[in-house]
Amino acid sequence: QVQLVESGGGLVQAGGSLRLSCAASGNIFSINTMGWYRQVPGKQRELVALVNSGGITNYADSVKGRFTISRDNAKNTAYLQMNSLKLEDTGVYYCKLTIMAKYEYWGQGTQVTVSS
Repeated sequence: QVQLVESGGGLVQAGGSLRLSCAASGNIFSINTMGWYRQVPGKQRELVALVNSGGITNYADSVKGRFTISRDNAKNTAYLQMNSLKLEDTGVYYCKLTIMAKYEYWGQGTQVTVSS
């Protein structure tokens, strides 16, 4: 019974910053990857950033240098620090947990809106 609870979304002006949090609860195994995806209506959900249990990260080219993903293993929480936000960063951001490279869990999503 894994649950992901996201927070931190909201409205921010272009150039501003926002921090998203994703707290995982339940039967969380140590070998896992946490990630952030985003989606807008009519578009495919796209990868934003990943961090595995060893701290190795990957980023979409569109956010590289602006976003930072991190995790607190003691809290089973992942974060996405978003800086220099652009209009095209607007979307619903979803947290994803992948356990043992096999079992996938998704959060409910949190809306991020970037205004001009």
